[in-house]
Amino acid sequence: MTPPVIDYYLSPVSPWTYLGAERFRKLAASHDAKVNVFIMDLALVFPETGGLPLPKRSPQRQAYRLQELSRFSQFLDIPLTLKPAHFPPSSPLANIVIMAARETHGAEAALLASEALLTQIWSQETDIGDSAVVVAALNGAGLPGDDLVADAQNNADAYSALVAKDSKSAIDANIFGAPSFVVDGQVFWGQDRLDMLGWHLSNRV
Repeated sequence: MTPPVIDYYLSPVSPWTYLGAERFRKLAASHDAKVNVFIMDLALVFPETGGLPLPKRSPQRQAYRLQELSRFSQFLDIPLTLKPAHFPPSSPLANIVIMAARETHGAEAALLASEALLTQIWSQETDIGDSAVVVAALNGAGLPGDDLVADAQNNADAYSALVAKDSKSAIDANIFGAPSFVVDGQVFWGQDRLDMLGWHLSNRV
């Protein structure tokens, strides 16, 4: 059987992407899957797919979101700050830096970059819109932080256009939230679907 190909749609600022990022990377590796990384700007995806930015959601939905984040953080034993000091980040730098990692070093680098930056915002409470924070986080993940940040800043328009293209690809693939995974024509939405994704990968025919 040929190895699976998984289209992975992530958001660099989503706590749900954070909770699933490392688990997905390890799951994909255990199945020798090829991962295509798509970097979404949810501000572009939500208006086309019926989603609402967090401040516009009802108080009931906002309260439940906090309960779920707390539960999953404890259940998965993954540290998470419910209301981090720098959410949203001061700039969209993370989007284009992860895109720079993908375009210059491949999908694995993009996965590691996304994990590093998501950890910064949701666990370390740092501002991933700050270039110094991003450089340090990428270096800590074994990536060339200075080079990637400089590349992203020097080619911001081109990388931003690629993020917009990825966001359009997400809409076209019926993706409406992050993280989402598409394999064999099936969509799995949410970090809480990783077990089901693993089940599917183990039962492919």
